Amino acid sequence: MSFTESLTELVAKNSNGLLGKAAHWERVRLGDVAAVLNGFPFPSDRFSQGDGIPLLRIRDILRGRTETSYDGDVDAEFIVAPGDLVVGMDGDFNTALWRGPRAALNQRVCKLSPNPHFYDKRLLHWVLQGYLSAINAATSSITVKHLSSRTITEILLPLPPLAEQQRLVAVIEEHLSRLDAAVAALERVRVALPRYRAAVLKAACEGRLVETDAASTAWTSVAVEQVATEVRYGTSAKTSETKTGIPVLRMGNIVDGRLDLESLKFLPENHEEFPTLLLAPGDVLFNRTNSPELVGKTAVYRGIPAPCSFASYLIRIRLAPTCVPDFLSYTLNSAVGRRWIGSVVSQQVGQANVSGGKLKEFTFALPPVPHQHLIVAEVDRRLSLADAAHRAVAAGLAKAKRLRQAILKRAFEGKLVPQDPNDEPASALLERIRQA
Repeated sequence: MSFTESLTELVAKNSNGLLGKAAHWERVRLGDVAAVLNGFPFPSDRFSQGDGIPLLRIRDILRGRTETSYDGDVDAEFIVAPGDLVVGMDGDFNTALWRGPRAALNQRVCKLSPNPHFYDKRLLHWVLQGYLSAINAATSSITVKHLSSRTITEILLPLPPLAEQQRLVAVIEEHLSRLDAAVAALERVRVALPRYRAAVLKAACEGRLVETDAASTAWTSVAVEQVATEVRYGTSAKTSETKTGIPVLRMGNIVDGRLDLESLKFLPENHEEFPTLLLAPGDVLFNRTNSPELVGKTAVYRGIPAPCSFASYLIRIRLAPTCVPDFLSYTLNSAVGRRWIGSVVSQQVGQANVSGGKLKEFTFALPPVPHQHLIVAEVDRRLSLADAAHRAVAAGLAKAKRLRQAILKRAFEGKLVPQDPNDEPASALLERIRQA
């Protein structure tokens, strides 16, 4: 679908400040200060993975690189150079200063070339995304959203004096470069946290996490069937979303080694498989069927909600006192467990499967019970620290997003840089634009 509302009304009812302007500024149509060039419909049968010229497609705009080339002739008019301002005209309507190599401008991407005597290209980059996001929000999404070049040309941009535009760009880029550095640091932490969690689990099940007297902590090799009193599939009965009866845990409820209870389905309290298939605190739940990267994810049921059952894609392992449930769960979720799952998994129509029989045969190293408790406590401590770091990173990224918007809002309100009485007034600049 395409945008059909009034751009004037869109600006008038905007509340986030990103479509605002200072009182001493004017407004101008984007098409009066910049040329808009639509991309060319290059035939896809000439696309390649390296032969020819790089091809700039919608998916490449934000990431600043392309993996597709066009092996054919390209008119010089449709060449995008590093630093050119481009806009994606389908999907989310993103804009960016192109960071990639010289590339051919594909269809549904347009290039904006502002007249430097009227509008600073870098300021247009910072201003434009707010308008595109507002247009995107006001466009129906029954089908893929489309943005026309006509709509782009009709956008009513704020028009500061040209000298003020240049001061604004310098201060915006100074603030946002520092903010980008902080965000990059947070992203590095966010990416590192899963590796840290995996390293903790690996060290735990290899006996390298807790130092104790080796003589009293001899590890033995055991199979699940040696330490389990039961290995059982869950119910295949049809469940209901009505929040009455007995909740049934499914494979989607196991997330990052824990049970996520946000989405539950239910069976009647008098279901014929109860109480046999009711869970007990300490039961280990193993996801036997899922995508290859998720099959085998495991969590421990801790008694909440109660009573509670489990669905057929899960296997319940009920353990003897010789094995601490969390120790087995951490082992199955560790690199040790993942390697074993990769060695026994079977594939059927895009789904990976590990049977109960295979699960019984899973062999792992098991220390005495007191040492298991020490290891579990240390894993819990370290994963709690990782959880706290994850929350801090998420809060930091959210704060950075708000701060970015606040910086741009102040800029567009004329509050980020001082005005200079020697600047050519925006009204005079607008008159020059009209004459041109």
